Amino acid sequence: MLVHLRRSFVMALICMVLFGFVYAFAGTGVAQLLFRAQANGSVGDNGSLLIGQNWSSPKWFHGRPDDAGPYAANPAKGVVGGDNPLMANGVKGSSGATNLGPRSATLLANTKQLVAYWHKMGVNPTPDLVTTSGSGYDPDISPQDALVQIPMVAKATGIAPDRLRALVARESHGPEFGFLGSSFINVLQLNEALAALR
Repeated sequence: MLVHLRRSFVMALICMVLFGFVYAFAGTGVAQLLFRAQANGSVGDNGSLLIGQNWSSPKWFHGRPDDAGPYAANPAKGVVGGDNPLMANGVKGSSGATNLGPRSATLLANTKQLVAYWHKMGVNPTPDLVTTSGSGYDPDISPQDALVQIPMVAKATGIAPDRLRALVARESHGPEFGFLGSSFINVLQLNEALAALR
């Protein structure tokens, strides 16, 4: 019986070393060698391409709102606002769907505040600009979401709307493999291209 226990212990130790350490380190090594940027979170000079950033100035294109509340932020009440689920106005945001149904008074109030915010900025918002994504982290918007923001950005930056439309067209990505999903624009990349345009 002692022989069987020793064999079981040795086999468990070998499996733990092989599958717990060697396999994990090999996977990490291959990821760092072949997919360095993706393995490190797709982080650039201005943040991650995978997480929505906080764009509150009319000089920049804005992303979708996070799930913690409308743009009308109020740190005293813990209302984050902005489109950054990690941090905005000194208040930590959160991830995940709000689970507010179509009959929710809170959802209606937040949406009305967002519509008023966009109208104050001179933008007639699309539905995506006043609703959150499922995760609250969405870094992408549709080309239409960007196009409706052009008057706001043009007024704030002095860049001609035609140049901004060309920028939006250049930064648009088609559906994955040509048929999966819909066209999208990464807001961080769009704003980096906007900064280079200036």
